[in-house]
Amino acid sequence: MEPTPATPPINLYDLPRAALGELLAGWGYSAYYRDLLWEALYRQQVESFDALTGLKPEFVQTLRERTRLERPVTHHEVHSTDGYTRKLLLRLRDGQTVETVLMRFKGRATVCLSTQAGCAMGCVFCATGQMGFVRHLSPGEIIGQVLHVTRILRETDESLRNVVLMGMGEPLHNYEGTMAAVDIMVDQLGLALAPRFITLSTVGVVPGIRRLADEDRPVQLAVSLHGATDAERGALVPAARKWPLAELVDACRYYAEKRKRRIFYEWALIAGQNDTPEQAHALGQLLKGMEAHVNLIPLNPTVGYGERPSGPDAVRAFQDILASYGLPSTVRQRRGIDIDAGCGQLKAAVERQRPSRQPTAP
Repeated sequence: MEPTPATPPINLYDLPRAALGELLAGWGYSAYYRDLLWEALYRQQVESFDALTGLKPEFVQTLRERTRLERPVTHHEVHSTDGYTRKLLLRLRDGQTVETVLMRFKGRATVCLSTQAGCAMGCVFCATGQMGFVRHLSPGEIIGQVLHVTRILRETDESLRNVVLMGMGEPLHNYEGTMAAVDIMVDQLGLALAPRFITLSTVGVVPGIRRLADEDRPVQLAVSLHGATDAERGALVPAARKWPLAELVDACRYYAEKRKRRIFYEWALIAGQNDTPEQAHALGQLLKGMEAHVNLIPLNPTVGYGERPSGPDAVRAFQDILASYGLPSTVRQRRGIDIDAGCGQLKAAVERQRPSRQPTAP
């Protein structure tokens, strides 16, 4: 009988402050030690136990023996020609890689985080959806992306303001891991990121939307629609077939009414597919009367999907029709097109460049 592999020591970045306190209390350490360690992890952002110089040696030794400090490491990175976008492919403990995108705007910086390796939602125009699902990320693997980016920003005396959970994966499919990471992000004794600047994007996982509303989670909600009828949406977002539009809209109304907050609806504009006047009118009818804002996103082409983004005239016409229904909309500024900044594209490109393995002799 083969021995059972040993469980690795717990990664401290996996624990929100309350859970860290419970762990340390079990070892006989008070909340005082919890808060000192928390400050070291997220204010000072130490990267090793050797850097914990302000704590008692015996406490640090206990941490060495029973825990680990583990962050993703850079596997590959690319920079846009305009200098405003950097895309990172980060390697995790088990060798999986995920993407993180740092975008700089005037007076602010935004990071786009991944919550899964791969994705089970299968959106046909998304490079990650074309990969399929591998596994959920732990809270520490999500937070590790934030810490990686804040280290980059410190080099130029910049700070992170916006976080968008729109990278690889469906955040509401990894609800527990994603929300634990959010708890760490907004903790006022640590990273202290403002909840109003954290946006979670979902393809419409109805149970997760209702749970977000019931738990009063401190995030902004964005729902990817891409189609205004079940048939058209299901063709682009296969997972959406599980939750018909009527059920999704009902969950969104529940969220908006309970949270007293508007929802952002995302629409990838695909030339000749969902950018027609008919689709614009259907979307207007679907969202009419709701507290909503539509983000229009010209398609970011991928190798596995042959369609093209809508042209400027079609985009303007679509936006004008939405306005006639009283729906405000914004055309998303495209960033990093020259570096495949769309979700999953860098990983797919790096995978394509790997030399194929030759079969070994028997």
